[in-house]
Amino acid sequence: MKNKLTNALWGLFFVIVGIGIAGNVLNLWDFNLFFNGWWTFFIIIPCFISMIQSGFGVASTMGFIFGVLLFVSCNVKLRFSVWELIIPAILVFIGIRIMFQNMFRKGPRSVNQNNDFQGGNGQTFTGAAKSDYSATFSSNRIHATDYFGGTVLNAIFGALVLDLRDAQITNDVEINATAIFGGIDIYLPAGVNLKVNNVPIFGGVSNKSNQYAQPGAPTIYLNSTCMFGGIDIK
Repeated sequence: MKNKLTNALWGLFFVIVGIGIAGNVLNLWDFNLFFNGWWTFFIIIPCFISMIQSGFGVASTMGFIFGVLLFVSCNVKLRFSVWELIIPAILVFIGIRIMFQNMFRKGPRSVNQNNDFQGGNGQTFTGAAKSDYSATFSSNRIHATDYFGGTVLNAIFGALVLDLRDAQITNDVEINATAIFGGIDIYLPAGVNLKVNNVPIFGGVSNKSNQYAQPGAPTIYLNSTCMFGGIDIK
């Protein structure tokens, strides 16, 4: 469905340009492709289509917003520079993403009212709700030795260590992690797959583990936001 919509938007764009030029040839109207700020549409259109196709990623969303602001600045006299809004816009976007991070997560599991987690094969684990761990201006170390059903990690001006080498992971699980001016180390057990969905703002995720894709093995979905911080997978 998204691919069809993307193709329709690109097609509509070329149709409009083609009709506009044809109208000039037939003296039906005065169509000028090179209007004020025309070049900003080379930012706006690809970013908008990327948002529809792949969701509200950082690059596409921020690119679309600044493309629109640049177009406005080309046609309306503003008392400020659009480039001065880069840092506050990034901070606002990161804040919204942190508050509503469950809307951006990627994972195969569902949770019912009893806090039961259902894995990809239909097996249900009762009372396996995720735990939250934080390190704010401090450090925290978590060593999982029994069934692991996922977790939420927040390191803000702090350090977190999550050791899963002795954990029991029999189904797909997810980890939602945020590192802001902090660091998170995650030690993986053997025999699992890893998929990362990361938002890097002057930070990132480094996978230093020796894990290889194993068909049929449980998958750990890491959904992370790194701002002036990092996550190391070991």
